[in-house]
Amino acid sequence: MVLMAWDHVSGFWNRYHHGGEGILGRRPPFVNLTWFLARFVSHYCAPTFIFLAGTALALSTAKRLGRGESQGRITLRMIKRGLVLLLLEALVVAPAFDLPPTYFGVIACIGVCFIIFSIYRRLPPIVILILSLVIVLNHPFLDLSFIPRDTWWGWYLRVIIHEPNFDWWPYVGLYPIIPWIGVMGLGWCFGVYLSRRDPEQIRALKVPLLAAGGASYLLWFVVRWLNGYGNLLPRRGWGDPIIDWLYVSKYPPSLAFLLWTLGGMSLFLALGLYLQDRRGFNRGITGVILTFGRTPLFFYITHLWLYRVRLPGVARPRFSLPLFPTLAFWLVGLFILWQLCLRYERLKRRHPNSILQYI
Repeated sequence: MVLMAWDHVSGFWNRYHHGGEGILGRRPPFVNLTWFLARFVSHYCAPTFIFLAGTALALSTAKRLGRGESQGRITLRMIKRGLVLLLLEALVVAPAFDLPPTYFGVIACIGVCFIIFSIYRRLPPIVILILSLVIVLNHPFLDLSFIPRDTWWGWYLRVIIHEPNFDWWPYVGLYPIIPWIGVMGLGWCFGVYLSRRDPEQIRALKVPLLAAGGASYLLWFVVRWLNGYGNLLPRRGWGDPIIDWLYVSKYPPSLAFLLWTLGGMSLFLALGLYLQDRRGFNRGITGVILTFGRTPLFFYITHLWLYRVRLPGVARPRFSLPLFPTLAFWLVGLFILWQLCLRYERLKRRHPNSILQYI
C-alpha cells in the first residue's frame, strides 16, 4: 500500500513516471534507469492486493463458518462487498483518475471476482487451485476474436475479460477478470491452507515462503531468458541491460510479471512472519503499516484524493514536480493517511454493523 501510494503520487505529479506497460502492446519509454525503477518497484502492489484479497476472503469465510453462519448468508455478504467495490470504482476511484464511470480498474476487478467467488468458492480447494494455475499459465493465449468489436457491449466485454485498453473511450480498463481471478484463486487456496493451521504452524512457514519466492525468481529468469510466454518485449531495445530484462507486461500481466511480483510477495510475507516475533512489532514503522493494513479500502480511496490535491473535473496543473519533492510529498501524505486511518479504524469499531463494515 505504501508502494502503491508512491506510484500514484508520482503518476499524478511527474512527467517522467509512465504506466500502461502492455496495453495493446504499448511500450512507454523511460528516460533513465532511475525513473524506470521508480515505476517498476510499484509492480508488486496489484498482484499482492489481489492474491491477499483471495487469502482474506478464505480466512473470513472459514471464520464465519466456524461461528455457525450459513453458506447463503456468506454468499450474500460476498455479493454485497463486490457491489460496494463496483460502486466505489465508478463514483470515487474513476473521477480521481479523470476517467469515466465505466472504468474497470483494480477495485472493480476485485469486486467482480468477489461476486464470482460467492459461488466459485464452493468448489473443492484442489479444483480451484488447478483452475487458477490453468488460467495464470494460459491467459496469454486467450482468443476473444469471436466477440464483435462493432458494438459497445463487445468492446466492454473485451475490456473486462482480457483486453486492457485506454483507446476505446469510454470503455476503458486495466484489470480484466482473466487472469486476475486466477491470481485471486491462488490466494484463496493459500487462505484455506492457513485457516487449517495453528499459529505455530503458520510461523513455521517462513522457510517455505522463502523457498517459494526463490523458486519464483528462478522461474522468472528462465521465462525471461526464453523471451516468450506473455513477455512484453524481447530482452533488448532500450539500451540498458537492467531495463531490457525487467521490462515486462503488466496489462494484462505476463507470466514473467506474475513470477517476479508474487515471488517478491512471498519474500515479504516471510519477512513479516520473522518481524512479528520481534519486540516492538506493533510500534514504529511496522505499526504504521499494520494500521494501513487494517483499513485497506479506506486507505485506497482516501490516498487518491489526498495526492491528487484537486476537486473532480479540475484540470491537472501544467507544472511537474521533480523527484525529491515528490518523495517528500509522498512521505508527508503517508503521515496524514496514518492519522486518518487511525481515526477511521476507531469509527469503524464504534459502528461494526454499519455500511463501514464493507469499506
